[in-house]
Amino acid sequence: MIALLCPGQGAQKPGMLTPWVQTEATADLLAEFSTTSNVDLATLGSTADAETIKDTALAQPLIVAASLLALDRLTQALGPVAQWADAVAGHSVGEFTAVAAAGVLEPAEAVRLVATRGRAMAEAAAQRPTGMAAVVGGTPEDVSTALAGAGLVGANINGGGQVVAAGTTEAITKLQQSPPAGARVIPLAVAGAFHTEHMAGATAPVGAAIDGLRPEDPEITLLSNADGQPVTEGRDALARLVTQITAPVRWDLCQGYLREAGVRLVIELAPGGVLTGLARRTLPGVQTVAIKTPDDIEAAVAAVQSVKESR
Repeated sequence: MIALLCPGQGAQKPGMLTPWVQTEATADLLAEFSTTSNVDLATLGSTADAETIKDTALAQPLIVAASLLALDRLTQALGPVAQWADAVAGHSVGEFTAVAAAGVLEPAEAVRLVATRGRAMAEAAAQRPTGMAAVVGGTPEDVSTALAGAGLVGANINGGGQVVAAGTTEAITKLQQSPPAGARVIPLAVAGAFHTEHMAGATAPVGAAIDGLRPEDPEITLLSNADGQPVTEGRDALARLVTQITAPVRWDLCQGYLREAGVRLVIELAPGGVLTGLARRTLPGVQTVAIKTPDDIEAAVAAVQSVKESR
């Protein structure tokens, strides 16, 4: 099995789109995404600083656009996704990339939709200072107790000994000051407590935007953050994009499905690195390729061809 993984918010970096827009075709595709999202992605992804792209309204379409630019390069080399990938999963906002990769939405539709999500979640986050922090290490029991004591919830259950806590900034500070035994608390570059009830105000705008879309059913196995199981209907896939705004991301279950399915190769779209790092800790023996720049496309293509030839 070959799995395509799509990163979520926090993976963004200043200048990350600069190497991708060196060809006219890619620059034109990014211009289309900028038009549909009403965000100047080319400028944002080349000259904006880290604080600017931390803004939820900007970070979310930027990350999805970067992933889709990488996917476009892969499909140019390998053909349509369904010809070489067996499964796709996206972490949090990466699910918007995943539905495009699975053929549920056109790429431009996914970018337009995620821009709506980003703006709505930014507005929800502005109601009260909130944030997220990765808790790495510690026993599940100690981590759970520490989060409850600080007034936080586990918003992302990532597996590999990592849980992302979410809540008010005061609660995040409290957790940093009293971390679980044997654990590190690492604040994340996000401006809100995503996947918690703090984001409830964002569900109606995203739901309204989805109502006008006509999704196709997935062409390959599309895993859901909700339970790590395949979603077989396009309309259900879009409905889950609404519910995941306030629901925990169960990335551990997505990885569990891939492990049981016998995944051999994991390719993470740009801006890659986070999800392949988790895969190396939780999927022993799996080959991983993180696409960070266009220079990584060749390695990804070679890895796919190698797995296909060995079948």
